[in-house]
Amino acid sequence: MNMRSTMTDTETSIPVLPQHDAMALTAGGNLAEIVLGDQVYRLRITKAGKLILTK
Repeated sequence: MNMRSTMTDTETSIPVLPQHDAMALTAGGNLAEIVLGDQVYRLRITKAGKLILTK
């Protein structure tokens, strides 16, 4: 998993956002569950290589 901190890049003053590899989140498959509070979301990688997040 590739994660960056939320610190600011000092040369450009642009905030660096956390970054996560979708293939790592799905453990090499095409589906993962993401929990936010008491809600569970599904992240799916389509055959076309697009991401779909559903509740």
